[in-house]
Amino acid sequence: MNYANNILETIGNTPLVKLNTLTKELPCLVLSKYETFNPGNSVKDRMALQMIEDAEADGRLKPGGTIIEGTSGNTGMGLALAAIVKGYKCIFVMADKQSKEKIDILRAVGAEVVVCPTNVEPDDPRSYYSVSKRLGEETPNSWYVNQYDNPSNCKAHFLSTGPEIWEQTQGKVTHFVVGVGTGGTISGVGSYLKMKARETGSSVKIWGVDTYGSVFKKYHETGVFDENEIYPYITEGIGEDILPLNVNFGVIDGFTKVTDKDAAIYTQRLAKEEGMFLGNSAGAAVKGLLQLKEHFTKDDVVVVLFHDHGSRYVGKMFNNDWMRDRGFVEEEIKTAADLVLKHNGKPLVVVQTEELVSHAIERMKSLKISQLPVRDINGFVGSIDESDLLHHFIADKNIADKPIKDIMGKPYPIVDKAAKLEDVSKLITKENQAVLVSLENGSHQIITKYDIISAM
Repeated sequence: MNYANNILETIGNTPLVKLNTLTKELPCLVLSKYETFNPGNSVKDRMALQMIEDAEADGRLKPGGTIIEGTSGNTGMGLALAAIVKGYKCIFVMADKQSKEKIDILRAVGAEVVVCPTNVEPDDPRSYYSVSKRLGEETPNSWYVNQYDNPSNCKAHFLSTGPEIWEQTQGKVTHFVVGVGTGGTISGVGSYLKMKARETGSSVKIWGVDTYGSVFKKYHETGVFDENEIYPYITEGIGEDILPLNVNFGVIDGFTKVTDKDAAIYTQRLAKEEGMFLGNSAGAAVKGLLQLKEHFTKDDVVVVLFHDHGSRYVGKMFNNDWMRDRGFVEEEIKTAADLVLKHNGKPLVVVQTEELVSHAIERMKSLKISQLPVRDINGFVGSIDESDLLHHFIADKNIADKPIKDIMGKPYPIVDKAAKLEDVSKLITKENQAVLVSLENGSHQIITKYDIISAM
């Protein structure tokens, strides 16, 4: 009988799958190293097991110990699976930009998850780097993994992923393209492929995919660690605001950067056009691959690695409301009706003339809105804007107990649903912050400055 003794024995030996539709304009053969076939649905299963086995061998991880790591989710899953089989506990620290699915999955396999803010410096005590280190120091019989600087990360890919790609392509691979985060995959695979290429007299180019808000590309090209390049970004699993020791810049031939929008759009396109339900970094990898078109010829065999599974992004890149809110959905917006499509089914939020100002303030705070139309029994008679409220409050601290009608401004202009976008835009000025759109059955919706900017 042919069977695995435990789930860990199913890690590796993932297939190469040809891309057909999205890469049809490229002259070369493009093969994806499809890492979602690992039991934890990601490439990180490989290095997670390698790091644990190496830590067991040299005594850093002891029986009954606790594994502690800062993770974007996938390494945590790989560590959790190994911990279950081997009898360890897990505490994982994650940044709050990671998808809810990733957090839920880790908790589902028995891990404790600590969530930290994304938008802080790496050395801030609240960052997930700092919190994971602190927990590693404070927790008895624990081992802090530190995948960024742990050499077993790179070693795993030198020993498994790289050899698999070489053998599966019969040594014909000419380019390897992959998103770069901790650096273990690109450095381990890249080192192995370049070693084999030297032995056989061939050549392999190694390309990293980076994201805007990350330091990798500029550092590789200039040697300068530019803190001005560091800012929040949405793309998950690639890019860093630090330089992990696992990133071997000497192995990497170049980087290309992909925007959050393109990464998200191509994540959806992989599912819809290739039947590949993959994670956010796969979308970035494909767009990066297309941006490198000029580097490929008809004789090339390009391997692009896909890190993880789409199930971890159902609430994000595969949710059109989430995509639309961030301006990632390509929609042709020409009229007022187009602008308020996302409000369909939601009643217009208003205040009445006789309500207290405190009611308007509470409504704005709870719903995170800045403008409110004011209505009485005859229709729309005024408006409330957050900046006007502030000015009134500075002049009179008791303003919250006064009726809306005492401080309201002029009513917002009302336009027909067929009004053109450019005509609606002209109505929004310093003095007028919103426009109302007249819809079917006498209902209305609001268009704000934010809606206009989002449609650009």
